[in-house]
Amino acid sequence: MRYFLHLAYNGSRYCGWQRQPNAVAVQQALEEALAVILRQPISITGAGRTDAGVHAACMYAHFDVPEPIAQPERFISSLNHICGPDIAVYRLIQVSDDAHARFDATERSYRYMVTEKKNPFAYPYSWYTPRHLDYDKMNVAASLLLETSDFTSFAKLHSDAKTNICDVREAIWRPGREAGEYIFTITADRFLRNMVRAVVGTLVEVGRGKMDVCDFARIIEQRDRCSAGTSMPPQALFLWSVKYPYISD
Repeated sequence: MRYFLHLAYNGSRYCGWQRQPNAVAVQQALEEALAVILRQPISITGAGRTDAGVHAACMYAHFDVPEPIAQPERFISSLNHICGPDIAVYRLIQVSDDAHARFDATERSYRYMVTEKKNPFAYPYSWYTPRHLDYDKMNVAASLLLETSDFTSFAKLHSDAKTNICDVREAIWRPGREAGEYIFTITADRFLRNMVRAVVGTLVEVGRGKMDVCDFARIIEQRDRCSAGTSMPPQALFLWSVKYPYISD
């Protein structure tokens, strides 16, 4: 039988989602906790792979067991206890045996948090800039992403991605709740490794006046990662939502 886990995690202490040979990943922490509860080795598959230090306000992962889980609420409670404070499991959802956490996801959204007001309580979950950025110009540049299909300019070099084609459906900067806080939201069917941090880094260059919207358009057209801006720090990036046709929020 197949189950989906709906969870969230603070990625500060992890090397990312995917299991690594010499560091602790979120996937590893969950698999080890599941193995303790279910008394058998468990392999899980996530909706995506966040990089080291990146957080997830929403993540889904699937795993298989030979028998139904009799007490879901007790199971979730035990899992949360073993995983510790950095991982929170919200729901256990029984799905069809062919349901897939990665391939069935129709949409994913990320958010990048920026603050122009130094705040020790926002750190490290927001990137601090003492200079005001031109968010109107950044939004004009971001709108070009909705007309783009090939995101090679924002893809990590030498990755194992078979294609750099993505369908970006939303890319916009909005003010946050606090004064001086801004949030970049980007939604697509899929994302390339390091793509969001590279997009934000290049948009920040537009906001600083170091490049204009035409420069941003040329960077997209060049399909060359070296022409784009630097990758932003990971601690202000959140996987915010993942959508499936058969799971309601």
